[in-house]
Amino acid sequence: MSCPSALEPLPREFYAPSARTVAPRLLGHYLLRRDGDDLFGGVIVETEAYLRKDPACHGARGQTPRNGVMFGPPGMAYVYFIYGCHFCVNAVCCAEGVAEAVLIRAIVPTRGVERMLRHRAVPLRSLGNGPGKLCQALSINRQLDGTDLCTLDSPLVIARNPDWRQCRRQHGPLRKSVRIGITRAADLPLRFFLAGSAAE
Repeated sequence: MSCPSALEPLPREFYAPSARTVAPRLLGHYLLRRDGDDLFGGVIVETEAYLRKDPACHGARGQTPRNGVMFGPPGMAYVYFIYGCHFCVNAVCCAEGVAEAVLIRAIVPTRGVERMLRHRAVPLRSLGNGPGKLCQALSINRQLDGTDLCTLDSPLVIARNPDWRQCRRQHGPLRKSVRIGITRAADLPLRFFLAGSAAE
């Protein structure tokens, strides 16, 4: 399923609820990277929610220079560096001053695949099936921290999929589980994914 020619960003109010609500709703929409007139990316098929007072959430201990974007308005990109080698991208949720976000863990490439393969020369199935992998494929780094995801001319945007329900049926079913690769609050069922996707 390819991206439609007429793209519309998800509005800021989409991100106003808790990350627990937004995380499953993002599945089936498009994460897209812009470079000039070039847009490349794919369908979001795996997410994780990080909540206020959640010990695994970067904002749980208060605001710092690193996590400041999490305390800003919803619909912004929070990008961080982890393990000294990977970037991860999140969509900030909730009202300003409340630190919640959705980690985008996997995409199925649908647009500009050749461009993505130049950034990450791997089999197509492995191109975006992890948070660090998709950031490498989309050239996402800390320079995009604070990017507005709700503006189409932004360098990083989450666009509405007009065939959202069909896409979720195609890649589904929707499943949830505990989050991956964390030690704090590891028992919370806050990971959501489309179990039939090629990235799973």
